[in-house]
Amino acid sequence: MTNDLRTRLQIPAGRLAEINDLLLDPTNPVINAFLDVVAKYGTPEEINRKAAEARKLDNLMARLREAAPDDVADLDWLAAQRDQGAFTSVADYRRQVLGPQADEMTFNQEYPVTLEISALQYFPFLIAEARQAIERRELMPGRYIRVRTMKEQVGDNDVLAVAAAMQIVGASYVETLDTKGTDGSNVHLGGPATITGYFGGVGQPNKHALKWLDEFLHYYTTYGIRQVLNVNPGTVLLGYLLYKLGVDNEFKISVFMGNDNAYSVLWTLLTAKLFSRDDGTTPLIGFNLSNSVNNETIELTARVRGDLGFEDMVRIEHHITETYKNIVRQPYDRTEELVELADHVTNISAKHEGGIPEIDAAREHPSDILEYFLPKEDAEAQGLMPALLRNYLDKHDALNRTARRLTEAGLSFVAARNLHR
Repeated sequence: MTNDLRTRLQIPAGRLAEINDLLLDPTNPVINAFLDVVAKYGTPEEINRKAAEARKLDNLMARLREAAPDDVADLDWLAAQRDQGAFTSVADYRRQVLGPQADEMTFNQEYPVTLEISALQYFPFLIAEARQAIERRELMPGRYIRVRTMKEQVGDNDVLAVAAAMQIVGASYVETLDTKGTDGSNVHLGGPATITGYFGGVGQPNKHALKWLDEFLHYYTTYGIRQVLNVNPGTVLLGYLLYKLGVDNEFKISVFMGNDNAYSVLWTLLTAKLFSRDDGTTPLIGFNLSNSVNNETIELTARVRGDLGFEDMVRIEHHITETYKNIVRQPYDRTEELVELADHVTNISAKHEGGIPEIDAAREHPSDILEYFLPKEDAEAQGLMPALLRNYLDKHDALNRTARRLTEAGLSFVAARNLHR
């Protein structure tokens, strides 16, 4: 009976032809508007060439020398520390955790966990983190998430400094565009008095999806930024379509999309497959599941991802800690669940968005998700920058605790590749 029902799920080839007819219809206003935005920046080949040129480290440094020489000095210091081997090696880190027995152990290299931190709001925080990592023989993240306003960080050149730093340390990173739900795109939403309107209503309504596309192409061609956060089904589809055209964009799906079960995952990955290139690749490089998912859902996600051929491309990004205020009930700590997963689920990252809960809770100023949206000038005016740095370094400490637990379990990790060899 089950097999008989299963056959009814097959999609007839004719349905695919209907989809192609819709996409290729020259009178389709939805696709035409998408193509018009892309055309502003040139052909896909021209767009990629502009981005590659903007992304070159020499070009980033040249721009910084004119605009922010202090940042250049910090980047030169960071590169020098890398070249001198100032950061701990992976082998030395393991000996530090396990003692002499580390040399006798065989670590599971098949399923390395990417050590991820969120959010790196300010470039000087990265330098402070690096100094601490050298002093304490700690690990630097292999992946960074950024949520700071793009226009603001263009103003103080953080967008250039962080782009250069990521190449120096050998880490991947994601930027968050300004065209998102907190940008006033839904004119009917305000503060807590309109909170119920946010459930499914905040996103990028009306023409904001195209504004998101335009904004991405601007930062891609001007600064070489390839990976951005994606929070809305419409902009996810635009990301797939852009990649299908030949633009080498990448995006990660945010936790705010609410993918919290195997069926929402299947829906998202089926679309990724539908619009993948002939070589099987997709621009979807990270998939941040909801905080509420359990290990079984992550395992099912991994199964679907593998069956569709995306195992090496689409990283499952899992929150291990969260900011102490304004996002989840505390204490929130998924470290031990990660250890249970990490010996059989590949291409997963451990995202640290808060400190170790009991430490974070005891701070005079615990970490707060709402401060991701706080303008820098307001943070400085309120004297918050030292507290925000302390919150960021607490996340770094949580990340290193995760690395220790993985090491104790004989598992492996991905830290900043150019620093920890």
